[in-house]
Amino acid sequence: MKRFLLGLALAFFAACDDESSFAPRDDEPSSSSSESVTPTSSSSAPVEDLSSSSSAKSSSSVSSSSAKSSSSVRSSSSAPVEDLSSSSSAKSSSSVSSSSAKSSSSVRSSSSTPVEDLSSSSSAKSSSSAKSSSSAKSSSSVTPQSSSSDNSSSSVTPQSSSSVPSSSGYVPYDHKADLGDAIRIKSSDYKTFVDERNGRSYYYITINGKNKKGEAASVTVMAENLNIGKMVGITKDQANDTLIERYCYDRDTTNCDRYGALYQWAEMMQLPSECNTKSCADLIQPNHQGICPDGWRLLTQDDFYIVLHADNNKHGIQDARAISFGGFNYSGYSLVGAGYVWERQLKNITKSTHWFYVEEGIDYPEARAFASTTTNTGEIFSTYEVVKTNGLSVRCVKVE
Repeated sequence: MKRFLLGLALAFFAACDDESSFAPRDDEPSSSSSESVTPTSSSSAPVEDLSSSSSAKSSSSVSSSSAKSSSSVRSSSSAPVEDLSSSSSAKSSSSVSSSSAKSSSSVRSSSSTPVEDLSSSSSAKSSSSAKSSSSAKSSSSVTPQSSSSDNSSSSVTPQSSSSVPSSSGYVPYDHKADLGDAIRIKSSDYKTFVDERNGRSYYYITINGKNKKGEAASVTVMAENLNIGKMVGITKDQANDTLIERYCYDRDTTNCDRYGALYQWAEMMQLPSECNTKSCADLIQPNHQGICPDGWRLLTQDDFYIVLHADNNKHGIQDARAISFGGFNYSGYSLVGAGYVWERQLKNITKSTHWFYVEEGIDYPEARAFASTTTNTGEIFSTYEVVKTNGLSVRCVKVE
């Protein structure tokens, strides 16, 4: 019996010694230490910093959980479209996660994009932005879903005035509001003419005054700026010689309705578009019709001299401006603040106006033509040579 108890005790102590041999040694690395590295700063990093965060390389033992944490970075939702392409340089050895691709598709850049630049914004592909959001490199099996980024561009909805046609509940502007001064020139002094090409009606008036020789003279002229043609963006020349093209301020047809359209010189003249960069003096005709309706011709400097020296005038150029445009309008000519296109930029609607004449420039006839300008304040008025490719207003004079 004693031997049996002694053997049982020896077996017990031997078992205790075997279990202690499985304790981890201090010189063995923990198998979970490299897998627990999870980038935390990338969650608040702006898009421009994504490429730097991608340089933090993890070992091949990075777990899929760390890859998931990096894919939660949603930087593209606050990034402007123009910066998305730069972040696409952040490369990953793994494929892009679907969550990052979805975040880039929510960017709506077109809401702040100038209308004339919409064509360029549509070419900014969101699929490149999807690449930028994967800042962590790992060997985890993240499934790419690039097709979602390819389709995300369809969610870009341009919100501009050009998308509002003038016929959608819009009431055409009543130009009678800009006519006359109610004392010397009354609404009954105006007649109307309908342009059969587009059905647009224009007010016109006969202005009596003096010509450059001081002789009595008269001119029958439209009291509104011309508005006809297909609208094109201001970044393009009006270069289609088979049809009339126009600029509308802000690409808004309601601005063309109220203020008239804006034209390059060769377009106004209905000459080949190359006449904007070379002299076409030999093609200019007496009573040059240009884009005016049949029975009408383009305004000349001699015509406007009579307007400025109308019998009723007392205030110079202010008597050619509508009351709504800071004038007295004693002549009835009724200039309005149409603005203009100057070096491919829109300028000063409601505040200023420029209009072309038939005559080419003297110093640079190949590139410039004569034009005048005035503003809505004071007696500011000047006539000078203007680059032909600018977009200015046009007036027509009745052939008599």
